[in-house]
Amino acid sequence: MSRPSVLFQLSDQSLAYGDHRVLDSISLKIHRGEKVALLGPSGAGKTTLLHLLYRQQPEQVALQPQSGGLVDLLSVYQNIFIGGLDRVGTLPALWNLLRPLAGHRRAIGALVQTLGLEDKLWQSVDRLSGGQRQRVAIGRALYRQQPVFLGDEPVSSIDPLQAELLLEHLLAQHETAVVSLHNRQLALNHFQRIIVMRDGRICCDAPASELSEQCLDAWYQQADASSSADPVSAPDEWALAQS
Repeated sequence: MSRPSVLFQLSDQSLAYGDHRVLDSISLKIHRGEKVALLGPSGAGKTTLLHLLYRQQPEQVALQPQSGGLVDLLSVYQNIFIGGLDRVGTLPALWNLLRPLAGHRRAIGALVQTLGLEDKLWQSVDRLSGGQRQRVAIGRALYRQQPVFLGDEPVSSIDPLQAELLLEHLLAQHETAVVSLHNRQLALNHFQRIIVMRDGRICCDAPASELSEQCLDAWYQQADASSSADPVSAPDEWALAQS
């Protein structure tokens, strides 16, 4: 069987802002159909990496940034509808701001039921909690109806049970996904491949089946203990996973 095509590729990619190096010699390939979790402490470069990937295939990607990217004064309906603007002409889109289009209203009505937001459909998102806003951002990404999902902590503000269910739904609705997470167990349970970053570098890139929560915890403890340690050093299990 032929290997799936390469969807994203970086070769020795570095990026700095002034004297601060955000990415340091990143090389990776992500194939169509892969579900990849990005792990690493805050400031490791995960967000920057996701945006570099997005720039390679913007027309195929539903992007959920960490900020959510919502328009506060618009309703839940309108924020989700924004995800489908590419499928709607300019005049229908403007009309939809005044009077929701029947087909989109039905589709978004069904989507907000999945998100648990059916009673918030016409509320402006500035009145929602952090978890509810994150669910709206998920809805907008789903309404993009693209084959690739790039998510930056997409379920971090949602209660654990619902976060797991929504993450499962996101992965099921997208052929390919690269998702930044802090929850190591979610990464192990739902992704085929785990990439760990630290100090702008990839420290491990391995199948999730070869890793464990204890291994991931050991890495985070090491990163917390000494930010000046060699960024490619790792617990023994990491070295085994990369061999």
